Amino acid sequence: MSYRPLDEVRKDFRVEWYRCPIDGAKLRELSRRSDLQGWYQAGGHLALFLLTGALTYFFWLQQIWVGVVVGLFLHGTVGTFFRGIAAHELAHGSVFKTKILNKIFLYLFSLLSWWDVFDYASSHTYHHRYTLHPEGDREVLLPIQPRTGETFLLQMFTMNIWTQKGRTFGRGGLIPLILGTIRTAMGSSGSSTRGGSEWVNSLHEDQPDQHRRAIWFARAQLAFHAAVVIVSIVTGQWIWIFLLTFFAFTAGWAVYMVGLPQHCGLRDNVPDFRKCVRSNTLIPILEFLYWRMNWHLEHHMYAGVPCYNLKELHHEVARDMPQPRTLRSAWREMLDTWERQQTDPDYQYDTPLPATAGRVQLKDFDELENSIGDLAPKGLK
Repeated sequence: MSYRPLDEVRKDFRVEWYRCPIDGAKLRELSRRSDLQGWYQAGGHLALFLLTGALTYFFWLQQIWVGVVVGLFLHGTVGTFFRGIAAHELAHGSVFKTKILNKIFLYLFSLLSWWDVFDYASSHTYHHRYTLHPEGDREVLLPIQPRTGETFLLQMFTMNIWTQKGRTFGRGGLIPLILGTIRTAMGSSGSSTRGGSEWVNSLHEDQPDQHRRAIWFARAQLAFHAAVVIVSIVTGQWIWIFLLTFFAFTAGWAVYMVGLPQHCGLRDNVPDFRKCVRSNTLIPILEFLYWRMNWHLEHHMYAGVPCYNLKELHHEVARDMPQPRTLRSAWREMLDTWERQQTDPDYQYDTPLPATAGRVQLKDFDELENSIGDLAPKGLK
């Protein structure tokens, strides 16, 4: 399918989104950023990563191989949330009040986890403005298959060597993602591991400055991880390759299970986030690792609100929102939808709204209510 250039889309395509009404003073309060909360979230996540890494290294020094395997599993489970989850919130610039702290943690987590922070900033800006309208958002394309095959799950619970995790941005396994990083570093636009190649090409044509930054960042990633590999081999401490370079592809089961329900099985081309985005409840440790993005509907509706305030935001607008799913019911919903789509390809799940829900936009929204934080690169401001 062919699409118009993105600069043309920006000129004449606008989605009139329905947003649940909220008191302006309360929204301003919820939109305030906090360095303390930022350190708790970003610093706490990094501390868990360092703790699991130190534990694994201790077991390796003691040659307790069962402990090494368990440690690598925990290290990967924690670290895989850097790529696309921690980096996502930090890219919005809404985690820390002090802006430089957002940038430091964003580049650190992205460097470690092979995340393309610059192309993603362009892609995700379009994703928020035109969510699931393929003319302007092809970061996520429906339908997405909720995969549960044995080979796939084996890679999710061990090391993801090759598997693509669905039609979403930057979710490839070790081999395709590293090859994609090499192609990016060489200036190629056709990396299918960082979104569909058509989408990435469109972004590069639309935002060439971001493409140039992505090239240099990919080169920095390759230099850093090559240094890790070389030092590990020279010193004989091969464990560092797994702790610093391969962790992003290890034990990705949790990030896949909690991340896929964001949009999978829902409706595209609708101007109501309640129909195209899903929120669900999680146990506290997964909610922390997921940077509270289980409140994904609330995030899309008011994207300038920091992740640590999304649950309170939900309570403020709950009367106008669908009931949050549990993780189990979200997966049941996705699997049932996918099964029906095999015989009815046009079917999409239509999320029921409560009787108290509004359905007609009653006002124009101001800058704060439309905010996506500091996500948009200069060319998309």
